[in-house]
Amino acid sequence: MIYFIEDDPNIRELVVYTLNTTEHKAVGFERPSEFYKALDEELPELILLDVMLPEEDGLKILKKIRSSKLTENIPVIMITAKSSEIDKLKGFDLGADDYVAKPFGIMELLARIKAVLRRSKPQSQKDEYTIGNLYVCPQKHRVRVNGEKVTLTLKEFELLCLMLENRDIVLSRDQILDKIWGYSFDGESRTVDVHIRTLRQKLGDAGNIIETVRGIGYKIGEAQ
Repeated sequence: MIYFIEDDPNIRELVVYTLNTTEHKAVGFERPSEFYKALDEELPELILLDVMLPEEDGLKILKKIRSSKLTENIPVIMITAKSSEIDKLKGFDLGADDYVAKPFGIMELLARIKAVLRRSKPQSQKDEYTIGNLYVCPQKHRVRVNGEKVTLTLKEFELLCLMLENRDIVLSRDQILDKIWGYSFDGESRTVDVHIRTLRQKLGDAGNIIETVRGIGYKIGEAQ
């Protein structure tokens, strides 16, 4: 089941109709209060969430979703006309799994939904990683720098693990998009750059292990 909270009836009805005519089952809600009522009856496998809504904005809803033990692990894709870099950062920092800007193509949306659902499935266990003052345990979702805990969003954590798994190998932006987000669309490479920048900032002293390879992408090298 997929829940879609969107106050524009044309967009809501089109997306819900399309999902219900593919392999998905979906229900749309105009108001957050309707969405919360539905949550009490059935938990969805994924939530599509607009930002500008009556009663309560989508970012506040996302924060509530991530703060509840019942819903904290449900994937959320933000769908909104607010497409600036700062708006995307707010959504990602609060735990959004993806961000689709209006207007969007329905086939692109379906691809992103499929990718997020695939990425949300449990992954096989991986080894621990230690590079300089950085320690990462994928199984326990644990990151430490100089022994201090570092809190990352899901996508930042997956990005870090991907580069650790491919240490000393340069990953292009398209490769990263495909592995972490499950798609590669023109103009979306900026998403990778934004996540790399915030990841470096959060890692502090250890952030310098993420190297930029001009014109290609990124890699993790030796601690400096």
